Amino acid sequence: MRYIFSVLLLLLSASVGLAQGKARAVLSDSLPAPHATKSSMNFSHVIGWKEGETPKAPEGFTVVRYADGFDNPRWLYTTPNGDILVAESNSNHPFLERIGAHIIGASKSNSLRHSADRITLLRDVDGDGKPEIRKVFLKDLNQPFGMLILGDWFYVANTDGLWRYPYTSGQLSITGKGEKLVDLPAGKANRHWTRNLLASKDGSRIYIAVGSGSNIAEKGIANEFLRAAILELKPDGTGLRVYASGLRNPVGMDWAPGTNTLWTVVNERDELGDDLVPDYLTHVQENGFYGWPWMYHGRFDDRVTAPRPAVVASYITPDVDLGSHTASLGLTFYDKQSFPQRYHNGVFIAQHGSWNRSTLSGYKVIFVPFKEGRPVNKGEDFLTGFIAELGKEKVRGRPVCVMVAPDGSLLVTDDVSNVIWKITAGR
Repeated sequence: MRYIFSVLLLLLSASVGLAQGKARAVLSDSLPAPHATKSSMNFSHVIGWKEGETPKAPEGFTVVRYADGFDNPRWLYTTPNGDILVAESNSNHPFLERIGAHIIGASKSNSLRHSADRITLLRDVDGDGKPEIRKVFLKDLNQPFGMLILGDWFYVANTDGLWRYPYTSGQLSITGKGEKLVDLPAGKANRHWTRNLLASKDGSRIYIAVGSGSNIAEKGIANEFLRAAILELKPDGTGLRVYASGLRNPVGMDWAPGTNTLWTVVNERDELGDDLVPDYLTHVQENGFYGWPWMYHGRFDDRVTAPRPAVVASYITPDVDLGSHTASLGLTFYDKQSFPQRYHNGVFIAQHGSWNRSTLSGYKVIFVPFKEGRPVNKGEDFLTGFIAELGKEKVRGRPVCVMVAPDGSLLVTDDVSNVIWKITAGR
């Protein structure tokens, strides 16, 4: 029944007739054939940051440690009164998987500790740009990630469900009892466990980004029910539906300034070679279908055995090629005035970095300029220095989340080094 319902949802989006056919922006002109290069498991080796070392931003910017000493800081959120919330969570690998990760080398690039399952609050009391108060805001969660405040409620997306708690502006910790609004797909096949949140611009809807449970639905399409999609529901938990589908692992979401257009970054599929398949930035259309698992960048993936539904005919080509295996996760539009004019209304994207490429890719924050609500070219490097020695695959850290702070600075989480970096304009 789940398989049938999934196909019906996809067929619904086909009936809307949203086929694009052509990219409107900056995709690669050509892509190699599948398996043109050997698929590699090439995990980076995290060595951390020495005293005084920081990532490198363009001339005219300053990078400092905003806060450190976390346990896998994954995601950030700003409360209405200016506090910064930090979701500390991890993949929660079972014991046998952690042993396997050590054997194949994945432990060099990822923290294999159990998830801290908490949210920490940071407050800058005196306005000097650094937090003086640090408190546990909420704990005993289940791989928390996305956070949201709407009215008198604090929402958090655990890997297996959306919860809300009574909230009063300015409180240092959650004290009221929470309620689970909806179940979210998790289970054993939970390859992409993060669940990000975003409110509609009028606060009447909540969007939840849910990644696929597998690479290309190799566990069966029925196991991808409500996955590889952006879901929509009302703040009280009712009306859950698929807003857009075929998005293998959407994580960062944001609204382009001055528009009503939703944008997301998506991690594409693995094991087709060094230069397949590019991750991407795309606008998100209601009822739109973006290809997974059957298609990528206008091509069919012949490895997929699930029958092709009619919705494939309405496939939407994504907007911006972000490079293969970059693990582009964080996304935020710059909607403040502190940075130079060229950054205004453009988008910053954090690339966590590759494991399925013979030469490392990603491990940086890039910037994609926008004009009139559309991207005008491919991304350019903004925050680098995370790769220490390319030939030896040594990296200092891995960026995950990017967020514009109330003072106009940019905050970046570095999960494996347990640091939050702050980038400001000027010296």
